[in-house]
Amino acid sequence: TDRKKLHTAPVGQVFRLRPFHVLVATGGGYAGYRKYEDYKLEQLEKRGIEVPVKLASEWEVALYKSVPTRLLSRAWGRLNQVELPTWLRKPVYSLYIWTFGVNMKEAAVEDLHHYRNLSEFFRRKLKPQARPVCCLHSVISPSDGKILNFGQVKNCEVEQVKGVTYSLESFLGPRICTEELHFSQAPPGHSFQQQLVTKEGNELYHCVIYLAPGDYHCFHSPTDWRVSHRRHFPGSLMSVNPGVARWIKELFCHNERVVLTGDWKHGFFSLTAVGATNVGSIRIYFDRDLHTNSPRYSKGSYNDFSFISNNNKEGIPMRKGEHLGEFNLGSTIVLIFEAPKDFKFHLKAGQKIRFGEALGSL
Repeated sequence: TDRKKLHTAPVGQVFRLRPFHVLVATGGGYAGYRKYEDYKLEQLEKRGIEVPVKLASEWEVALYKSVPTRLLSRAWGRLNQVELPTWLRKPVYSLYIWTFGVNMKEAAVEDLHHYRNLSEFFRRKLKPQARPVCCLHSVISPSDGKILNFGQVKNCEVEQVKGVTYSLESFLGPRICTEELHFSQAPPGHSFQQQLVTKEGNELYHCVIYLAPGDYHCFHSPTDWRVSHRRHFPGSLMSVNPGVARWIKELFCHNERVVLTGDWKHGFFSLTAVGATNVGSIRIYFDRDLHTNSPRYSKGSYNDFSFISNNNKEGIPMRKGEHLGEFNLGSTIVLIFEAPKDFKFHLKAGQKIRFGEALGSL
């Protein structure tokens, strides 16, 4: 009779009160499992073994998207801005350098004590001559990274990795006003891809570059062009590493992204910065109105902003190699542009590339 009574709530009541935690635990566990599967695929690729394409089902994508990656990315962003004690900076950054193979000899400031927080370290600048810009080719790599795919766009579908595609129109969104971009009006009945091509005899090309966590996190202008329009798609922040890109169809259409659209000497040109887990922050230097990974967003929506105005009818002119923007961590850059049929890429799928090196030329 002197024993303490243990009061318990019915099991059903507990689950009714905490369904969010159950969902997070389930989704997080599955995400961890997928990370392990991705690691195994990478090991097979390194041994030269071709991996068959196995796409995720709808329920697997829904389960992955249930993980609160946007919330986690915002928390990670705040953590990155916490100032570290001077004595802790070198061991923390050294661990990151060792884990991801960062070459600090290229950094403008090699002293690790100089970087007050992880955010400053991620966005470190390079020495002026660390990335010479190729002058012989018309299009250069806008960033460091790994080439996932490249080539002509066919049937309004773009390859994110070999054998896995996404819709061109879903990725870029509805066609922008032709008057704003100074493009000719396409005849009615043409496909979305044909509407983007402004000059007879031209083709539409694409190139996908994946930035790993250890890469240089800034991106630059890949050619001389004019940026006329920005379209921001709030969305998920799933991982964009090659293993996940091979697993989830239209991954880049699910994720948050910033599409910069304009024209170069051969017609249509666009550069898209795709967000990913822990990369909720995408910054475009000349666009102060852009705010990514906002707590409030409407699924499937997008926000447009025009750089064409009465005072600035030419948009934002960008020179090849000029600073354009930055990620807080590695992510993906997608180029989609118009060029004559004799345009040639100087690339191999899977190769490592650095900012300033040639992508292709006429």
